[in-house]
Amino acid sequence: MAAATAKNVKPISAQRAEVSKLTTYDWIALDKRGKRMKGDMAAKNASLVKAELRRQGMNPQTVKERGKPLFGASGSSVQPRDVAIFSRQIATMMASGVPMVQSFEIIADGQKNVRFKNMLTDVKQTIEGGAALHEALGKYPVQFDELYRNLVHAGESAGVLDTVLDTVATYKERTEAIKAKIKKAMFYPVMVMAVAFLVCVIMLLFVVPVFAQTFKDAGTSLPAPTQVVVSMSEFMKSYWWALLIGIVGGVSALIFFKKRSTKFAHFLDRFLLKFPVIGNILRQSALARFARTLGVTFRAGVPLVEAMDAVSGATGSIVYGDAVKQMREDVAVGHQLQLSMRQTGLFPNMMVQMVGIGEESGALDHMLFKVAEFYEEEVNNAVDTLSSLLEPLIMVILGVLVGGMVIALYLPIFKLASTV
Repeated sequence: MAAATAKNVKPISAQRAEVSKLTTYDWIALDKRGKRMKGDMAAKNASLVKAELRRQGMNPQTVKERGKPLFGASGSSVQPRDVAIFSRQIATMMASGVPMVQSFEIIADGQKNVRFKNMLTDVKQTIEGGAALHEALGKYPVQFDELYRNLVHAGESAGVLDTVLDTVATYKERTEAIKAKIKKAMFYPVMVMAVAFLVCVIMLLFVVPVFAQTFKDAGTSLPAPTQVVVSMSEFMKSYWWALLIGIVGGVSALIFFKKRSTKFAHFLDRFLLKFPVIGNILRQSALARFARTLGVTFRAGVPLVEAMDAVSGATGSIVYGDAVKQMREDVAVGHQLQLSMRQTGLFPNMMVQMVGIGEESGALDHMLFKVAEFYEEEVNNAVDTLSSLLEPLIMVILGVLVGGMVIALYLPIFKLASTV
């Protein structure tokens, strides 16, 4: 009897494959009052959807398979911000006692991003098939990186998954907030400079040639600034394609060598860290992410040596990532964390001392969170300072580029007017 029962039990992998074949159906039905209701349901076929609706006391009118949109069928890409919001939602629901599968179903139903909705639905179905949460998330390593999955695994092993998910949610929110702050500060000057460059190109291609022809017909000698602008216009008209190829080729080469050459990527990262103002922001951001990531993993119960593996890829800096890998080797042979940090020469003395106090008092995670909060605040202040400095600087650059070009074009006119 037991052998017969065992034969009827499907392997977990087969159950997952079977669950993943479910199709989403849109349905319209009448309830007991005759009120028209509509919704969607995942099932193997339309007959099962109708049977489930009848079981719920509704009279199915229409059940049809959900069609795929003509454009963007897979939906937009899943952004880190989407993962951060999901982390907070799942943490809140599990802390409130909502079962995990039901939590995933509720969150997936509320998603507007089709791709992320399908992803969460697939994770839910994998969990229903018998997999652990960290295993189900492992199907999407790009969206849920190794650090995320390790933290979830630690929470599952210790039986404090809801607490760990809350910590992970806070970590993702803080990390994305810093990224958004830096991107917002850089977006304005980049856009203004791009518009200024476009205006200059339009003037050189279409406006300056008209003035140049007028000056040529008048037979007047051109002042030096005007001659420079006219020469730039002639070069742009004749060799615009070479300039375009140079810009595109330069950017492509930069991206190519950054991805393919470790030495070049390391050199570029070091150069940016030493760059005035921006380098300070990048350095403080890396310190904040290192401290918060290590604090989160350590509080979740991940051993320090294992935690360092995940932290090395979460700093956002190749230089600091390599330093963390070296620190991991030092800690693995018995050195204190504060000593290994000091050997790199990349961590401020204040940070090293606070980590040392945390190690001596047994409150390393608490100290790391304090350090993270300090440097996150420093990043916010530095970004605000950068924004206030860039605004007048951008105005000066715009005045020199556009205003200088206009003045250069009108100098011959002033000269002609003075001779009349």
